[in-house]
Amino acid sequence: MAYYRYVKSYQYRSFSWRPVVPFGLITIGVLLLTWVTWPILSFKLLKSSVFLGTVSPLPDLSYLTSDNPKTEVLAAYTQKETRSTAVGDPYSDPDIWFPALPQERDSKDIQEYYLSIPKLKIHNARVIVAGDDLNVSLIHYGGTAMPGEFGNTIIFGHSTLPALFNPKDYHTIFSSLPTLKPQSEDQDGDEIFIKFDGITYKYVVIDMVVTAPSDLTPLAQNYDGMYLTLITCVPPGTYWERLNIKAKLVTPQ
Repeated sequence: MAYYRYVKSYQYRSFSWRPVVPFGLITIGVLLLTWVTWPILSFKLLKSSVFLGTVSPLPDLSYLTSDNPKTEVLAAYTQKETRSTAVGDPYSDPDIWFPALPQERDSKDIQEYYLSIPKLKIHNARVIVAGDDLNVSLIHYGGTAMPGEFGNTIIFGHSTLPALFNPKDYHTIFSSLPTLKPQSEDQDGDEIFIKFDGITYKYVVIDMVVTAPSDLTPLAQNYDGMYLTLITCVPPGTYWERLNIKAKLVTPQ
């Protein structure tokens, strides 16, 4: 008599991507959201602890007048139609940043010079005097002191998310400015160098403040020394506020 044995065959289930795809998309979305928002949140936290000199949104402009012997206003407080040379990017023109106090475009013997920040690996970045396109260079705000002169040399530059920082790309060149350190009792300030008319000027960071776009105090010309102020938009990737890095001339080299 023959005996038969029943053996149950194993059912192989084919792998399905259906339950994985939604989870993967959600994960990617969360990572992208974190990548974009974390620099903003971290800057806000840093601002509360580091940028103690943050200025109120609407300052008292009375001290910008010529009544103060150490300061004077840069230009007449007039409304002037501003322009943009880069379609779709109005903030490429620094006149948009301070429409109530547009640049002076007097002809200068020297129309450009170079800026270096060793800590940020920025080397010989081009600075155009009274330029109008931050996508192709840094811009020396027309009407402010030239390097080596008493007063305040103002330089504007673009910034974006820190992860996109490229010291050779003028769209992102000032993205890492918040990482600079000012001089204090416990530390030396970071160094900034300017090559102008065959002379190299060395500046040391002494102050870092955040101001509202309507605040004109960063443009004040203080003649008790030779100063340099670098200005860019913050938090990273936004146009909400202005970061002002102020440095003082140490010595020409």
